[in-house]
Amino acid sequence: MGRVTERRKVIRIRDGAISSRPDTLVTEEPLEIRLNGKPLAITMRTPGDDFALAAGFLVSEGVLAQHHDLQNIVYCAGATADGTNTYNVVDVTTTPGLPIPDITLERNVYTTSSCGLCGKASLDAVRTTTRWPLSDTPPLRIEPDLLASLPDRLRAAQRVFDRTGGLHAAALFTEHGELLDIREDVGRHNAVDKLIGRALQHHNLPLTRVILLVSGRASFELAQKAVMAGIPILAAVSAPSSLAVDLATETGLTLVGFLRGHSMNVYAGEDRITLQAVAAAQG
Repeated sequence: MGRVTERRKVIRIRDGAISSRPDTLVTEEPLEIRLNGKPLAITMRTPGDDFALAAGFLVSEGVLAQHHDLQNIVYCAGATADGTNTYNVVDVTTTPGLPIPDITLERNVYTTSSCGLCGKASLDAVRTTTRWPLSDTPPLRIEPDLLASLPDRLRAAQRVFDRTGGLHAAALFTEHGELLDIREDVGRHNAVDKLIGRALQHHNLPLTRVILLVSGRASFELAQKAVMAGIPILAAVSAPSSLAVDLATETGLTLVGFLRGHSMNVYAGEDRITLQAVAAAQG
C-alpha cells in the first residue's frame, strides 16, 4: 500500500500575507501486528513496507533471525466489523516448530511513534538473546571522514521528507559508504524495523559489515534493534540516550552521535573508528 502522504487545507501566513492552500502531510496510521494469529503489538507508522516492518519488529524481539524462520505475512481480511480490509492489520506466521520467546507472548505492546518500546527488557536480556553477538562479527574499520559524508547522502535520498518535512529516515551503508537501503517513517524505530525486515526478506541477516545511520537521536530501542540484527555500527545525527550508550558498551556496538559535518562523538566501540589518522593530523 502506498498511502504515504495526504493533503490537508492550511492557512499560510508569510510576511504578513495570508493565503489558503492544500499542504502535503505525512500519513500516520496504526498497524496491528499479530503473531501466529494472536494480537501482539500496535505501532503508529507511515503505511508502506508493512510486511518488512513487522518482520523487522520480530527480529528485534528475538522471534525471527533468518528468512527460514518466517513462513508468511499477510494483511488480515475483514479487519473491521463490516468485513473490509483496512490494510492496518498484519499477521505473521512463523515456521512450524520455531520456538517463540516468552518475552513476546507475555505482553501486549502499544508502541508510539516517538517512544518505541518503552520499558523494554534489561541490557542483559538484549545481550543474551541476540543470535548475532557483535563479538563474533568480522573486524571492521571505518574512517571518520567516511562517517562524516553519510548524513548528506541520507538527506539527499529522503524523497518523502522533501514533500512533507515530517519523516524520520534510517539507512544502511556499506563499509565503503555505498547506500544499500533507506526507509522513511513517522517513527524512527519503524524506519529501522523496515530496513531490518527487508534484510531478512532478502536473506541478508546478519548485517555484519554495514553502518546504520538514523536521522534523529539514538535511543535504547534503536541500539537494541542494531544489536539484534548484528549491525556493528550505529550513527545518529543527534544525541544518544544514556541507556543506548550503556547497551552499546555492554554488547560491543559502535555508537556515534552528533554526526554533523566533520564533527561527531564516539560513545562506545571506538575500536572500529580509525582515530589514528585524526590524531596524526593534530600532531
